[in-house]
Amino acid sequence: MSFDNFDRDPIWNEHQWESHLNEIEKRSEQLRKFITSDPNEDVPRWISLLKESFDEMDAVEAYIEEELLFDEAYFPEDEDDWEDEDDDDEFDDDLFFRDELPPFLETDDYDDDDFDYGEDWKELSDDFTNSDYGSIENLEVYRESIDLAVDVLKWGESIPAHAMNPQVHEFVSNILKIGAKLAGGYSFGFEKDVLGGNIAYTKKALHSSNEALLKLQDMKEASQFRGDEYFDFHARLFEIRNDIGIYVQELRDQFQFGIE
Repeated sequence: MSFDNFDRDPIWNEHQWESHLNEIEKRSEQLRKFITSDPNEDVPRWISLLKESFDEMDAVEAYIEEELLFDEAYFPEDEDDWEDEDDDDEFDDDLFFRDELPPFLETDDYDDDDFDYGEDWKELSDDFTNSDYGSIENLEVYRESIDLAVDVLKWGESIPAHAMNPQVHEFVSNILKIGAKLAGGYSFGFEKDVLGGNIAYTKKALHSSNEALLKLQDMKEASQFRGDEYFDFHARLFEIRNDIGIYVQELRDQFQFGIE
């Protein structure tokens, strides 16, 4: 999410942003159901995305992009619309979300001895991950959540139709939401006036990871798991959940003390 020249006084904290984002989710729910559900068969979105995509990674990326666009639809695009909603707030007419995540630099295009690409090099550095100059691809917990989502989709594809149940669908959906919410939070940026929104979105990723853990534990004895699949998913998801919790605290410290 891009917030160039965004000015808010007083600055919203995570709880004010959370309330605002929850209202947006309510508004987008009907749109979400209309677009992502089969009116006749009510096919879960993750299954439809797998059918529409080249591979599991493609499906995960499509899901994340779709989630961002749903929320974007209910953010005003100019100051007049924003002021109608809240007279005390101002909103720049820039789009709320970036069209895409920052691209990677082609490393073959430059010489190590002649590195002069403005601020672009910071996208490659872990030192700038928690800043507006960084790339979400350098956020380790995000990469781990995407890797897990890909493997969970592969697992989901292997389940026979007769063995599908609501727990499976809810587990897969929550796994996909983790990366989507992390991406949504990251796209807010790290300036203090929007950092509360970043935190609020990241907390939604934490909530989804907790929900996924509960669904996974409920399915511990299920026949859908082969070999060590359950224990592998549980260990990775448990670590991701904990890492998101640490990340939330780091963002809170950054908001309160300016720590990066």
